[in-house]
Amino acid sequence: MHRLSGTGDAALIRRINTAIVLECIRNESPLSRARISERTGLNKATVSSLVAGLIDAGLVSEIGTGESSGGRKPVMLLFNAGAGYAIGIDVGVNYIRGLLTDLAGEPAARRETKIARRSPEDVLPILYDVIGGLIAEAPPSRYGIVGIGVGVSGIVDDGGTILFAPNLEWRDVPLGRMLEERFHMPCVIDNEANAGAAGELRYGAGRGFADQIYVSVGIGIGTGIIINRELYRGTSGFSGELGHMSIEAEGRRCSCGNLGCWELYASEKSLLELGEPYASFEAACAAAESGDGNAARVLETIGGYLGIGIANIVNIFNPEAVILGNRISIAERFVRGAIEREIEHRTQAHHRNGMRLLFAELGEHSAVRGAAGYAISRFFDSLNGQTSG
Repeated sequence: MHRLSGTGDAALIRRINTAIVLECIRNESPLSRARISERTGLNKATVSSLVAGLIDAGLVSEIGTGESSGGRKPVMLLFNAGAGYAIGIDVGVNYIRGLLTDLAGEPAARRETKIARRSPEDVLPILYDVIGGLIAEAPPSRYGIVGIGVGVSGIVDDGGTILFAPNLEWRDVPLGRMLEERFHMPCVIDNEANAGAAGELRYGAGRGFADQIYVSVGIGIGTGIIINRELYRGTSGFSGELGHMSIEAEGRRCSCGNLGCWELYASEKSLLELGEPYASFEAACAAAESGDGNAARVLETIGGYLGIGIANIVNIFNPEAVILGNRISIAERFVRGAIEREIEHRTQAHHRNGMRLLFAELGEHSAVRGAAGYAISRFFDSLNGQTSG
């Protein structure tokens, strides 16, 4: 049986401890070395050694002294969010949304463009332009652009290949490899709803919940499942395609091949079936706000169907919170009541008691923030071995 050497064990432990200390500083700075020791359980000598490595790496700075509780005033530490930047991309069915963030995930620049045609040949040049524009806007920094994260509405494998995106009509597109070859930096590709769940978990409405379901509602519906603050991916990595669960046994045929999929009745697809003037959530909401009773009824119907699917989610997962995000965010006023009524009627009381129905704090930007967060996390994972050496 292979055994790690004592040196190997020590190096691994140091990498783990470095990651713990850095995460503490990222989340709670400014704070002192003594406070880090209290928060992490690591002794003060270990903390001081690890902090020295992080200062050398340019990720942490000393910013002066703090208040003393007796004795010398402590030197305070600050996470250096401007040491590098990350790019997040959300590839929707009819848009590309791009974001440049610092290493704390705070936005530094945004780009968004509509897409009329959906083939990879049409979309990829636009995607390259968005990414290139964000790279050009990045301020000078020690690490530059550390990576690109992309959320796509479809099934994505571990290698960053989009296996099937029914609403985009993409199959077997090796997007991760294509972006890495073009921009020469690490790229992380994931399902858009997973990226949205990650965004709300770290930066938005999901910060206080260990178990939550993020429901992304746009042209289609996807879900990101968070259990014990970790994204649940399933055996093959493809969990969360709840937009394609059947809610009508003999319903309309979906682009995925199934009948009666949830997203056919509870997303913008249902508006598109009606045609003008309600071809989008924006159009329907604008009409309803101007007194169009039919538009209000259409949105309420969509809210009812959303509630049916969410009731299934509540009965299956018993989450602390269900967070609705993406384009449905703008319609909260018109759909919330119908959603809540269906949840009340269709769930077990024990399952829904204490469950919170929330709309995304980040609005339509949950996925793009989460995608940038993926790139930041991968950067820190790759850096741990260097800063702990």
